[in-house]
Amino acid sequence: MNQEVEYDAIVVGTGISGGWAAKELTENGLKTLVLERGRMVKHLQDYPTANDDTWDYPLKGELSAEDKKKYHKQLRVQWAPKEDVKHFFVNDLEHPYVETKRFDWIRGYQVGGRSLTWGRQSYRWSDIDFEANRKDGYGVDWPVRYKDIAPWYNKVEEYIGVSGENLGLKQLPDGKFQPPMDLNCVEQELQKSISEKFDDGRVMTIGRVAHITDPDAGIEGRGVCQHRNRCWRGCPFGGYFSSNSSTLPAAERTGNMTLRPHSIVYEVMYDDTTKKAIGVKVIDAETNEKLEFRAKVIFLCASAMASVGILMQSKSARFPNGLGNDSDALGRGIMDHHYKLGASAKVAGHLDKYYKGRRANGFYIPRFVNLDEKTKREGYLRGFGYQGTASREDWSASVAELGYGATLKEAVLKPGQWQIGVTGFGEFLPYDDNRVTLSPTEKDKWGLPQLAFDVEFKENEYRMREDIKKEIVDMFKAAGFVDVQPYEEETGPGLGIHEMGGARMGHSAKTSIVNKHNQLHLVPNVYVTDGAFMSSSSCVNPSLTYMAFTARAANHAAKEFKAGSYS
Repeated sequence: MNQEVEYDAIVVGTGISGGWAAKELTENGLKTLVLERGRMVKHLQDYPTANDDTWDYPLKGELSAEDKKKYHKQLRVQWAPKEDVKHFFVNDLEHPYVETKRFDWIRGYQVGGRSLTWGRQSYRWSDIDFEANRKDGYGVDWPVRYKDIAPWYNKVEEYIGVSGENLGLKQLPDGKFQPPMDLNCVEQELQKSISEKFDDGRVMTIGRVAHITDPDAGIEGRGVCQHRNRCWRGCPFGGYFSSNSSTLPAAERTGNMTLRPHSIVYEVMYDDTTKKAIGVKVIDAETNEKLEFRAKVIFLCASAMASVGILMQSKSARFPNGLGNDSDALGRGIMDHHYKLGASAKVAGHLDKYYKGRRANGFYIPRFVNLDEKTKREGYLRGFGYQGTASREDWSASVAELGYGATLKEAVLKPGQWQIGVTGFGEFLPYDDNRVTLSPTEKDKWGLPQLAFDVEFKENEYRMREDIKKEIVDMFKAAGFVDVQPYEEETGPGLGIHEMGGARMGHSAKTSIVNKHNQLHLVPNVYVTDGAFMSSSSCVNPSLTYMAFTARAANHAAKEFKAGSYS
């Protein structure tokens, strides 16, 4: 590529945020270079396992012993990577990082990033979330409120296609939804029990998920969800939202996008005369060649921790501690969500009922604690929600039994008892001493400093985790379910795969890195719109919020660019 060409904008990353930045900037007429550190993945063409079955793999989908060594940190999440999707997760031997304290950094380095493997759960924040830091004193106050982001939530939901139902809850604002997927009979039983037996406002609903359910939706280039539940392999139907099926093709259609994979951005270049960024430095991942690309506007969407790392490496005489980092806030306030805890139970009856297809979704129980005086809990701040599903046991339940002959044959041909499982997702407070830094000694294979994580759960998180288990056990027992078992597996921050923070949004450069428009306070032509800008974590899946803020920021950048602010 011609390094002498100056672009209007550069977008770093092609995942959830990068795809939206590319779409909005190019549709506003900006000539935009999109840089991705990983390989090219083309929609339809590069989903090699999309139609495979379990029996197509020698180990029934499990990784070989050799591969388990390559993915030893990615495997902490347990459900991935498997043989059918390992190509969408990083090789840990090739992409190491330092754990001062355990941090489970789950990554996907390819065009589309983790938009190919995300859980698609899509929930809006409320003012309860945006006001929490100011009210309880943890973190810095958000400089925006729900009314500022609501129009952008509307735009994003209508474009990506989110199915769900409106509930009228103050803690979970309603949205622009396509028809909801159906709860099965056991889930309806739990829903009814929660409604009748608890008086604190708790409800249960089908998950709000970025899957097209309306065959007449008319979203360009995408079809309706097929209920195959093979989403993490890449969906050839475009039934769920990904950058590859949606925002990147939209950007390409404008003729204003140049996409360059295998491009590891390691520094944003700063001009001390103009007080602006002038471009980025890149290492070609295939040739190791060092390149520079210039633009008037820079969007960092490399994923939260990667974007923080780029800012830290962007040192100059003016910013010796990292670009825009006069406050020493860069790398601080790293958060995630609670994960790997909840409960399971058996459910009697309903043996004459089943379900059709493999619904790529579950049910959701929104936050119901610490919303007001009535729901206030002693011992911890903020709140949590639940995601779960009910299903019938299959033939594998008979493997451990002492059955044989005709009895065993009959048992394995029939679906078994109903069972239900739930996982809690809780809020993680934004502590300043939960941080990521650049290792002074450890380098990656390109000679760049590895990120070093020093992040942990603290007392508030541990107390919340106990209540997460207790409350779901109470709900299961109230519904009459049997063999109710709480569970809590070994885990650490990061395993919720919602890592965020490190370049937080705030009112002032004295306490934060970016302003209300996602611009660096001190370098306004640099925008950070992935999870790095988050000043608190809420308890809902964050991707919809990343997309809304990114669309808002990109339109702000385009307006400022056209006004000559970055010339």
